[in-house]
Amino acid sequence: MAVPAALVIIPVGFLFILSGLIVNLIQAFFFILIRPVSKNLYRRVNKVIAELLWLELVWLFDWWAGVKVQVYTDAETFELMGKEHALFICNHRSDVDWLVGWVLAQRKDCLGSALAVMKKEAKCLPIIGWSMWFSDYVFLERNWAKDENRLKAGFKWLEDFPRPFWLALFVEGTRFTQEKLAVAQEFAASKGLPIPRNVLIPRTKGFVSAVSHMRTFVPAIYDCTVAVAKGQPPPTLLRIFRGQSSVVKVQIKRHPMQELPETADGISQWCKDVFVTKDALLEKYLVKDTFSDQQLQDIGRPKKSFLVVISWSSLLIFLLVKLFQWSSYLCSWEVFAFSATFLVLVTLVMQLLIHSSESEHSTPPKSIPKDPMKETLMQK
Repeated sequence: MAVPAALVIIPVGFLFILSGLIVNLIQAFFFILIRPVSKNLYRRVNKVIAELLWLELVWLFDWWAGVKVQVYTDAETFELMGKEHALFICNHRSDVDWLVGWVLAQRKDCLGSALAVMKKEAKCLPIIGWSMWFSDYVFLERNWAKDENRLKAGFKWLEDFPRPFWLALFVEGTRFTQEKLAVAQEFAASKGLPIPRNVLIPRTKGFVSAVSHMRTFVPAIYDCTVAVAKGQPPPTLLRIFRGQSSVVKVQIKRHPMQELPETADGISQWCKDVFVTKDALLEKYLVKDTFSDQQLQDIGRPKKSFLVVISWSSLLIFLLVKLFQWSSYLCSWEVFAFSATFLVLVTLVMQLLIHSSESEHSTPPKSIPKDPMKETLMQK
């Protein structure tokens, strides 16, 4: 049964912000003291520390809302997941696709080394954005003149990553909405391209750069197709806070990196072809209610995230009791002012996180320019 979001957001917000600040401070401590001496040691330590925060969101997804992720892939791919470096490309269907990826990474013991290419505004998000920055996420400005070198540096930085990592790249460039789909369809029709119905046209410059710079040390690309079960609304952070469950279907197809073309144009076309296939898969699901011919894999629901939340809750309750005892020495108005200020802070931060995750607040679609020389919708 759904519960009012406020009844969950406030206590979970207290837990997330207090524990997150502790995690951020620990990350900053090791970033300053250990990273200059040993980058690999810092990364190994940071993996454990970051998971102490990110598992709280996995708990919300897994245990509070009970969102189910059904994974379809072959047994060999499922066995390799978490044991090798991989570049993930995925359609950007819902507000919490990134959280679905975290759930899969947690099942394969690489949550702390699950990375992504994201817009630069994300690193400014309190707690979670700061944690991503400490964890070697790659942040872009959506300006190729600036982003090209930033991507190259980010990919090179991952060459000696000490554990298997997943790097997620949402090549559509933004989250799927009907408005953005209409723009993509208009563009495809004007260029004689296959007209998409369930995905956007990929912007492939970043993907080409990733393959060109990572193919020597990343053995595979995991092509993920995400769909929400028919008849159900897509999961959002707000629905998750309300305890509203849903089913998310994910097909994963592994492509060995050496199978990709060598030229930039060839790599770009390969990516576009993958999205044409992805669109056909989603259309088949809508029409025939058959999502994948791959085997359904059991990913379970580990108790680790549940135990982490219990541990954080116990620690913070202890600290709050001590704080209450200490506050008895202060004037009542000081205690009231501090409590009210922190409550407002928690509310604002949680609203900011929810707002930033909603697809209607993502990058707006670009109109088709009348002058084809000025087109910016799709980057080859």
